[in-house]
Amino acid sequence: MSAVIDITGVEKTYKRRIKALRGVDLQVGEGEIFGLLGPNGAGKSTLVKIMMTVISPSKCSGTVLGQRIGDKEALAQIGYLPEHHRFPPYLTGRQVLEHFGAMSGIKRKERKAKASELLELVGMGNWHKDKLGSYSKGMRQRVGLAQALMNDPKLVVLDEPTDGVDPSGRRDIRNILTHLKDEGRTIFLNSHLLSELEMVCDRVAIMVHGLVRTQGTIDELTADQSGFVITAASPIPDSVRTELNAPSLPELVEGTSENTLSYKAENAEAVQPIIDTLRKHGVVIQSAGFKRPSLEDLFMQVVDTNNGSAPGAISGAKGSTKPSKGAHS
Repeated sequence: MSAVIDITGVEKTYKRRIKALRGVDLQVGEGEIFGLLGPNGAGKSTLVKIMMTVISPSKCSGTVLGQRIGDKEALAQIGYLPEHHRFPPYLTGRQVLEHFGAMSGIKRKERKAKASELLELVGMGNWHKDKLGSYSKGMRQRVGLAQALMNDPKLVVLDEPTDGVDPSGRRDIRNILTHLKDEGRTIFLNSHLLSELEMVCDRVAIMVHGLVRTQGTIDELTADQSGFVITAASPIPDSVRTELNAPSLPELVEGTSENTLSYKAENAEAVQPIIDTLRKHGVVIQSAGFKRPSLEDLFMQVVDTNNGSAPGAISGAKGSTKPSKGAHS
């Protein structure tokens, strides 16, 4: 599978020697939804602006849509929703879309039909004649998403697309992103809403101090912290714990309390002998199931690990930097 975004060594140093990016490597596969996350000041928006040629890098190599960054033909195939975008408040939602369609060279009849289609897609069909000045922030975001699709892009780059959108609107946008993926488009998301990313992204990258510290699928990034957890109604005796640490059983890892046992196992079959042994000893089982750290847990681990580290080197990075085979539609 080819990489839609394949960039290496991206650096950006502003005046007064402020290093926003310190050598970013990033690969995004065709047809996947890719999430970029990190704390404020990590350099996420700077990286997006470099890809979109809004600002120039201090150093950069690689390609977007198979062409060098800034190639006009490649840029014409990208849909872009900037963070903190501002459309003229005196324009209607339809006029905004038709304006961007004209800028993309779409013929008048075609862009009118496309504007109607996209306004319906983002749930703004009933407000297409109203001026943007009367829209809520969430409504403006919906129109912003629609304008990013006017040029029928292969790659859609969205910088904080759900900012200011209510829960119902965020659900609608998630559904739209899934629909775009099903059409074969690649989606690049920069967002601070971790729960939103976890629900839609095939892979994610976490940036701290201007570097990508880890990237991959959430399953890949949490593999060594996931497992089957058994919780008893009362503390499990040490003698029973010793018996359940046998070489023939899945690997036992430290539990979160005296009442729990955690095993590196992915299914219930692997832990049936453990459950049988607990019952034999009269231990009452309260719950049992597979648990995986959330994206928020992973995010905080990476941020906490790297906040105290020297910003010039990657520490604690894991997971594949390559797009997974299952990422495309």
